[in-house]
Amino acid sequence: MCGIAGIHGLETFGGLDDACQNVGTMVRALAHRGPDAEGVWSDEEHVVLGHRRLSILDTGEGANQPFRMGDDALVFNGEVYNYLELRRELEAQGAHRFVTSGDTEVVLAALRHWGLEGALRRLNGMFALAWWSGAARRLVLVRDRLGIKPLYWHQTERGTLLFASEIRALLATGLVPRTLNRSAIADQWMYGTVHAPATIVQNVNALEPGSLLVVQDEELQTATWWDAADEALGEPSLDVNARRQRIRDTLSDSVALRMRSDVAYGAFLSGGIDSSAIVGLMSEVSSQPISTFSVTFAEGELDEGPWSRMVAQRFGTDHHEIRLTPEDFLAQIPDGLASMDHPSADGLNSFVVSGVTRRAGVKVALSGLGGDELFAGYPVFERSARLAKLNWLAAWPTGGRRLLGKALTLARPGMTSRKMAELLGGHYFDIAHTYPLSRQMFLRADLQRMLMSDFPFGNEVFKWLVAELAPGKKAFGLPFLSQVSLAEMRTYMGHTLLRDADQFSMAHALEVRVPFLDHRIVAAALAAPDAQKRPTSPKKLLVESLDGLLPDEVVNRPKMGFVLPWESWMRGALKDTCEAGLTSLKDRTWVRSDAISAMERSFMSGEPTWSWSRVWSLAVLGGYLERHGLE
Repeated sequence: MCGIAGIHGLETFGGLDDACQNVGTMVRALAHRGPDAEGVWSDEEHVVLGHRRLSILDTGEGANQPFRMGDDALVFNGEVYNYLELRRELEAQGAHRFVTSGDTEVVLAALRHWGLEGALRRLNGMFALAWWSGAARRLVLVRDRLGIKPLYWHQTERGTLLFASEIRALLATGLVPRTLNRSAIADQWMYGTVHAPATIVQNVNALEPGSLLVVQDEELQTATWWDAADEALGEPSLDVNARRQRIRDTLSDSVALRMRSDVAYGAFLSGGIDSSAIVGLMSEVSSQPISTFSVTFAEGELDEGPWSRMVAQRFGTDHHEIRLTPEDFLAQIPDGLASMDHPSADGLNSFVVSGVTRRAGVKVALSGLGGDELFAGYPVFERSARLAKLNWLAAWPTGGRRLLGKALTLARPGMTSRKMAELLGGHYFDIAHTYPLSRQMFLRADLQRMLMSDFPFGNEVFKWLVAELAPGKKAFGLPFLSQVSLAEMRTYMGHTLLRDADQFSMAHALEVRVPFLDHRIVAAALAAPDAQKRPTSPKKLLVESLDGLLPDEVVNRPKMGFVLPWESWMRGALKDTCEAGLTSLKDRTWVRSDAISAMERSFMSGEPTWSWSRVWSLAVLGGYLERHGLE
């Protein structure tokens, strides 16, 4: 796990020294991602590559980056877990004689020997990389299939390309204008995040999951190299028993691959189904007790300790329970906010958990992230299926449906009723219309009340779903619940959970690995018929695939989530932070300050109109814009 940066197009930039200096600036801005080594290299004519290293595999200096091989060079962030198998294949074909024992040299050798397409098809891992081919005079940027590792880029008016693992590194150069992307604000407002390829900064782009960018002969092209629906449709048709066995075997292999490390590793253990499954499978393949880490709280209603201890005892782990008071958590919030590379309405829990885990002495932690999205663990799956059955309402007169929606909001005031009223006022009840509403923090009517009338109000999630789930598209052929999984992967998981996992864990130089997001498991889960998943039972397909691995108490426990007293904090200890963030928003010309003030007064007075999460999301946004000088 590392941080990468670079500049391509020196002939239009202003000279080699200036380019090297700016890459050095970006690299230093990424120091938290890689405290173990730093490197900058240039071919002196076209490209400068920079790297910060967190040493995980082959911790020797010989594996430092940028890594050279002939006229080629590579900077690489992440891990390729099947590097040993690829190394043996390359050696058998006489492609390369290896001098290091890690994955970086394997990746570059694979690219040179098999070419871009052939190499990428073989890689199993999480990665963002930049490959300079000297012979072809070509720079290729690549992001892994699921977008676990980030990569951002900016092209100057003169055609020079800058790229980095974090937006803040690009901004640090002074070459990227600190201009707010107004077209992304509605996205951020509605979903608490901005969906790729856009970012919160104008003309800073996020390379999309499973995509690549090629720069050659002053031309820049992007392309998709992996598609989840395409791979799922290529899966064999299996009965339920064969499907369960395939998931069990593949998940076991995924876990074993992600246990490869030359430094101390462990696993997050909350005592839920997903983290417990990962720990159980780790214990099956390890000859030593697995180190597990659980953050628990003194307050009984917040304490997941009994479940995590139960799982730790069942699998004989070396269990570390870090007990916090809400005040302990509260004290870390300022540092968590400062660590945000992109504003997030969620995820500060990841900052705290990552910090205590790293301080406990490990560099690598396995996580259960992705289990809910792939195996229909969230209420949104059941809710989407239920709403899809309301298509008969489309035959009702529009006026009648709107009247029903109005009556619902009067009878049961709140966001849930408002969302249902908006749905009833439309004409469709398919995923493209129901799913975005399920994840929205604010509705279009809210944005129209809080933002100036000339502001763009596009709904990026809706646009993507309409395009991808249209007849003739590959995703259209997937089972209904798998279409919901795709929506989750594209939105909440991809642009909130994974982004937060990366930015908050790397703030502490902790590498988080996610076995559920092995592309083979993704394909197997998406190919499963709805009848095999049945969302009315929590992650039924996953639990049955594990065949008694988990205690019944864990399987049947209620989903707890990470519940902390945010509401009281925002009216007390976090009041100044909240007010400062909201004031930053109100001072901007594109915001209706009176509407923000009305929301703030309503919340602070204890009225139930606005939940704490919605108010907090805007406070975080305002603080982020102020902190980074975005106008």
